[in-house]
Amino acid sequence: MNRGLIVVAVLALVTLVLGGSSLFIVNQAEQALVLRFGAHRATIKEPGLHLKMPFIEDVVRYDLRLLPLDPPEEQIILGDQKRIVVDTFTRFRIADPLKFYQAVRNETLARAQLAQIVSSAMRRVMGQAMLPAILSDERAGIMSQVQQDVAERAARELGIQVVDVRLRRADLPEETSQSIYDRMKSERERQAKEARAQGYEWGQQIRARADRERTVILAEAQKQAQIERGQGDAEANRIFAEAFGKDPQFFALYRSLQAYRSALGDGNTTLVLSPDNDFLKAFGVGPASRGR
Repeated sequence: MNRGLIVVAVLALVTLVLGGSSLFIVNQAEQALVLRFGAHRATIKEPGLHLKMPFIEDVVRYDLRLLPLDPPEEQIILGDQKRIVVDTFTRFRIADPLKFYQAVRNETLARAQLAQIVSSAMRRVMGQAMLPAILSDERAGIMSQVQQDVAERAARELGIQVVDVRLRRADLPEETSQSIYDRMKSERERQAKEARAQGYEWGQQIRARADRERTVILAEAQKQAQIERGQGDAEANRIFAEAFGKDPQFFALYRSLQAYRSALGDGNTTLVLSPDNDFLKAFGVGPASRGR
């Protein structure tokens, strides 16, 4: 009886082991290869429970989802011999698991191979492009060509479907950027000096024109003043002559008073004259007054 139970237990254990070895589950994010002694027997992409022969068949699982590839930055020489540092990223999925298994076996080797393919395509395509094209709307077309080249080669050699290849960033190398900055700075300083020199020249021209106009205006004003003064003097002389003709004695008195004002007007002038001097005749002294 005990021996029978042992046999039953052994048979149950063997059945359990065989059942566990012959069943496997593929989830929705996976795909699997069934290999018999290393040779391909089946490719399974449908999720669920599947059978395999125990002990002689193995299951290799691969991700069915999109996978990222972010290679390190690299320096590329463009068609105009400019150097730029590019940072790319790639998204791919394993489309042909059998070819993938035969080419690289695992994702680590696949990423290394795919990074080389991307680098080669970038150098080949961007090596024919100019820097202005990389920095303009033409970059989308250039990256489309890179993606096409990478997708064709990756599918042919690795069984990988490349969904996207993008240029995350494209910069000039540090030494080149500094050189361009220094050159731009020198150019701006040269332009500033030219602008200042031109401004100084314009300022000199404006000042010279203003001085010339000022001189002309002053000359015209002085000319007009001389004309007005001459007319005033002529009118004064006419009035004096008319006045002298009407009353010579009053005119003589008026002229004498003007002379006194001019000579003694400031109050600090002292004159020493003899009593018979003609300058004092308006005061009733002198030869003329005695005769009267």
